[in-house]
Amino acid sequence: MSVTEQVIQKDLQYSVPVAARPDFVLTRGEGVTLYDAEGKGYTDWVAGIAVNALGYGDKELMDVVGQQMGTGLIHVSGLYHTQAMVELAELLCSISFADKAYFCNSGAEANEGALKFARKRAYVNDQPNKTNVVSFTQAFHGRTLGALSVTPSEKYQKPFKPMVPGAVVGEFNSIESARELIDDDTAAVVVEPIQGEGGINVASAAFLQALRQICDESGAILIFDEIQCGLGRTGELWAHTASGATPDIMTLAKPLAGGLPIGAILVTEEIGAAMSPGDHGSTFSGGAVVTRAAEMVVNRVKSQGFLEHVREVGDYLLERLAEINSPHITDVRGRGLMAGIELDIPPASVVAAGYEEGLLLVSSGSNVIRFVPPLIIEKQHVDELIDKLTLILEGIDAED
Repeated sequence: MSVTEQVIQKDLQYSVPVAARPDFVLTRGEGVTLYDAEGKGYTDWVAGIAVNALGYGDKELMDVVGQQMGTGLIHVSGLYHTQAMVELAELLCSISFADKAYFCNSGAEANEGALKFARKRAYVNDQPNKTNVVSFTQAFHGRTLGALSVTPSEKYQKPFKPMVPGAVVGEFNSIESARELIDDDTAAVVVEPIQGEGGINVASAAFLQALRQICDESGAILIFDEIQCGLGRTGELWAHTASGATPDIMTLAKPLAGGLPIGAILVTEEIGAAMSPGDHGSTFSGGAVVTRAAEMVVNRVKSQGFLEHVREVGDYLLERLAEINSPHITDVRGRGLMAGIELDIPPASVVAAGYEEGLLLVSSGSNVIRFVPPLIIEKQHVDELIDKLTLILEGIDAED
């Protein structure tokens, strides 16, 4: 029995079946390419779901992790000070709107914490009825129960109801809908500047600006979920800056530590002041190894030329996707290296065909293929992608 067969058999036997994985086993990575146990290479347009910003085998990242591991200081919990944690907090605040940072272990945890921070702020302001949270259609904020409650998808919510009370759903990119729903009982409004799981839907600048104004009028906290679209993915450090709107809280995770698990909640001084010792916490939050890795990744992303590269290759990707002459593509959209093609056929068929062609692809929403590759991807990889996608779509036509 081959290594591939052994691993898949054991996975079926011992793993909880919450993922439908393809029939190969990834064993190593280099640059933007992953290799399976049989030696086949796959150009990675998924990046661990928008996580591996620096691709695979980045020497500086591996050195930083190794150096911190070498000190023996891997985990001490949030009960104690570490230089690594506070220096990452300082760095993130220095390059954002924020005055304070809190670290956790994932995007869902970051959003859970953000919702708690918003409700605590209302509580300390003697507003006990200010508990509602407004989110928007096609949103995805995580799979833990609070985050799931503001992820308005019957597919995700139905088996786990009842949801946490107070969730209110508005129409994405509709200012009128937001005005109707955000009121004096609204503790927070949470929105992705670009929706990832929902189908690469870009929030308009007018919509985000209106949310800022409406939140100011109602006293609600504005939360920007930049877990997938933030930290360089759009060609800017933060996806919201292009709109001119600023949040009270921003949540981060996926690319922050280059593949190690971390989440962050960035907040204004006012939000931070509402929290007291014991209000929130996590055993593993802010560990020295992961925060050192994150510090290195952030510094790389903001280094000279890095974001320019993302914008240049991202623009090229969108241009080349628009050139594909296929009746199955009904729209091309996105910003930077966060792009999507909307299809009139099931995305699963394209994803499966991609494996045969040495491409790792991932769907988004009900009918979108999204492209969220390592931020070090080059134009030559885009050209390869377009050639193979064209063949895949032509092959699907031939089968029809």
